[in-house]
Amino acid sequence: MSSKKPTRDYHPSKRSRPSERPRSSPASLTLPPEDGEIALTLEGRTVKLTNLKKVFWSGEGLTKRDLLQYYADVSEFLLPHVADRAMVMKRYPNGASGDFFFMKRAPSPRPDWIELCSITHGSGNVIDFPMVQDLASLLWVINLGCIDLNQWYARCDDVDRPDYLHFDLDPGPGVEFAQVREVALLVREALDALAMPNFAKTTGSKGIHVYVPIVRGPTQKQVWTFAKEFAKAMESRSPKLVTAVYKVALRPKGRVLVDYNQNAWGRTLASIYSVRPTPRATVSVPVTWKEVEKGISIDDFRIDNVPARVRRLGDLWQPLLSRTGRFALEAFF
Repeated sequence: MSSKKPTRDYHPSKRSRPSERPRSSPASLTLPPEDGEIALTLEGRTVKLTNLKKVFWSGEGLTKRDLLQYYADVSEFLLPHVADRAMVMKRYPNGASGDFFFMKRAPSPRPDWIELCSITHGSGNVIDFPMVQDLASLLWVINLGCIDLNQWYARCDDVDRPDYLHFDLDPGPGVEFAQVREVALLVREALDALAMPNFAKTTGSKGIHVYVPIVRGPTQKQVWTFAKEFAKAMESRSPKLVTAVYKVALRPKGRVLVDYNQNAWGRTLASIYSVRPTPRATVSVPVTWKEVEKGISIDDFRIDNVPARVRRLGDLWQPLLSRTGRFALEAFF
């Protein structure tokens, strides 16, 4: 790790590497039928799964086993999007309707093959975040009670320079999802006018996320600054529908927030293919713009039907993993 002191735009980080990494993870996995504790060996790594019959969604009758099986089913498509990034753990030890808590440091004891991203914060404090690099580490994190995944926007080798920017379209109280879809299409239109590639996914909760793959280079603060100006422009264009006011007390009612502030350093959003702690176990899933135009709803995408959808359509967000087709945001600075 560099001896240079952290600043607003520079936070030293170091990635630990286990002595042996698996070459790949299984493309499919069916959990054994046992309900107590099981130990799975995946590519030479043993991960213990516990309390499999604990109910995580009482209304749907879904258990911790169902949650783990879902993530195993979509792991082939999910893992490339979270690899090499620090993971903030949001743990629900008593299921979706229970209390949760955030945990940044990888807990001990832990398997010695869990990779860490050690990030120096402005205070000088170093936090060892876990990284989800393969199926074994994915199941390990979910077994801790993490329902959704919240990874950093920048990779561990440079935690100050993200490779995408995004907008969280968040409806205010009483705002229908149809208005969120309308705002999403306005955001797409504005981004298209700037020749910026853009991709949508449901949040799995109330809104829609719109992401733009960018060439890595601008700092997180610069990305945040662009996102803020863009959100304000959207508000000026459609003031009766859109707001960019972040403070809840000052926010006008009946609007959809184009939330730019989640682009700030250290913030996270629920990742692609994350299950959410909603009554129906909905999923944050990529959607096509044609689907948005036709009229999707949050409840259309759930833990019980998303694996089949992904197998049928593939990963609609594959372009976010590509080195080509990214926008050079430096043009705005």
